[in-house]
Amino acid sequence: MLDQYSRTQLLLGPEAMKALRNKKVAVFGIGGVGGYVCEALVRSGIGAFDLIDDDKVCLTNLNRQIIATRKTIGRYKVDVMKERMEEIDPDVKVDIHKCFFLPENADEFPFGEYDYVVDAVDTVTAKIELILRAQREGIPVISAMGAGNKLDPGRFKVADIYDTEICPLARVMRRELKKRNVRSLKVVYSDEQPVRPYEDMSISCKTNCICPPGAQHKCTERRDIPGSTAFVPAVAGLLIAGEIVKDLIK
Repeated sequence: MLDQYSRTQLLLGPEAMKALRNKKVAVFGIGGVGGYVCEALVRSGIGAFDLIDDDKVCLTNLNRQIIATRKTIGRYKVDVMKERMEEIDPDVKVDIHKCFFLPENADEFPFGEYDYVVDAVDTVTAKIELILRAQREGIPVISAMGAGNKLDPGRFKVADIYDTEICPLARVMRRELKKRNVRSLKVVYSDEQPVRPYEDMSISCKTNCICPPGAQHKCTERRDIPGSTAFVPAVAGLLIAGEIVKDLIK
C-alpha cells in the first residue's frame, strides 16, 4: 500500500523498512549537524528517537540549523525538533532530554534501549564519555568531528578516527581515545584546512551576547566561536544519517 515511505522502499525493500521502523536512535546534540541527522532519519522511517540537548534556538542559529526560524527563537531545540519530526511522521516516538550529556549524568540515559548513538556534541569531554559509554554497551556509535570554519562540503569523509587528518578536533580525539584504549571509531570529518574567521567584534557573540539572562550555558563560554554556513553542517549530518541507515539494514 502506498505510504510516505514508498519511494524509500523502492530502493531498500520491505524488510529493510520494517527493520528501520523497529530501531531507536539517540541523537546527542540537536544543532547544525544533529538537526539534519534527525531530519533525514525520521524521513527514512526510523521508528523511535531520544533527543538530547539543553540549548535553545538562537538568532545566530538561523544560518544553518534546520529547526531555526524566527518563530522558534528562544525555544528548546529538542522541543522544536520533536514537533517537526511528529509533523513528518505522526507515528514516530520521540523522547527528549533537556540537558547536556556529561560524565556526571551519563547513568541517566537508557543506553540499553538504543540501536545506534549519534555524537553531535561540541565538547571533547562529553564526546569521549559518550563514545566510551556506547562502546561499553556494545552500541554502534558515529561521531561528528569539526564542521565549523569550513567552506567546502565536498571535503567531508566517513573514516575511522585513526585514519583522519588535518581536522583539529579529530587530532585531539585520536590522542584522547588512544589513551583510553579505544581502537576504532566511525567518524564524519573534513580534511579541509579550517578557515580563519574574520575578527569582527561588531558581530561577535563575545561582545554582543544575545543568550537569555540566566542561561545555564552560553556560546561565550567557548574559547573560540567558529564561523559556519548553511551547507557544511547539513552535509555532515546527512552523511551521518546515511551511514546509520546502511548499518541498520545490513
